[in-house]
Amino acid sequence: MKKLFRSLVTIAIILIGVTLAQVSFAQPPQPPPSGSNGGSHTPMGGAAPIDGGLIFLLAAGIGYGTKKVYNAKFSGKENA
Repeated sequence: MKKLFRSLVTIAIILIGVTLAQVSFAQPPQPPPSGSNGGSHTPMGGAAPIDGGLIFLLAAGIGYGTKKVYNAKFSGKENA
């Protein structure tokens, strides 16, 4: 009996989760900004700023490169 109840609760939770996910995706799109003639003047890919992500990517690349150079420099001295 306990196993049957646990199975029913698990199935109910899965069905509720799937139903809520479907409802959340079914929202209508946002209306265009006021004053426009219906055309989209946003650049391809949207109007998301890339500055913060670009700086983080550069910093991570510099850090990774520095670590690789540091490891290569000191790993050669240990073997010699």
